[in-house]
Amino acid sequence: MVKRTSQENSLCGVARPLDAIGDGWSLLLVRDAFDGLRRFGEFQKNLGLAKNILATRLRHLVAHGIFEIVPAPDGGSYQEYVLTEKGQALFPLLVALRQWGDAFFFEPGEAHAELVEKKSGHPLLPLQLRGQNGRVLRHADTTVRVPSGEATRARKKARV
Repeated sequence: MVKRTSQENSLCGVARPLDAIGDGWSLLLVRDAFDGLRRFGEFQKNLGLAKNILATRLRHLVAHGIFEIVPAPDGGSYQEYVLTEKGQALFPLLVALRQWGDAFFFEPGEAHAELVEKKSGHPLLPLQLRGQNGRVLRHADTTVRVPSGEATRARKKARV
């Protein structure tokens, strides 16, 4: 596996989290946890991922505080992986990725899994970014503000 350069000192809010979740398998593990999977064997069966790779990904997600390991509720010898508050906060990211995938990776009318509201069964509305005044924002309406100063310039390694 290629060793990635750490982004832990980056000023970019996209780069830093990629150290924790910048791997497709990691996001699929988080997705599966939202779908109710909790045990190593469940993740392995659902993803078909080699056990050594799965173990590495789960350790990484635990180390980054996205999952925590808890004893099985039935008192058995199994451990379970549950999303922490930090892990649960990834839900909007997964919804955005799913909606982007639905829009651009399926042919019109092609069957695919759909995220729906439990109570009504209706599909979710597309996510929208809004400004302080409630106005819908597009990329052209935003800019990245990078702090200035000597200490900041010395730490700056990557920018988006």
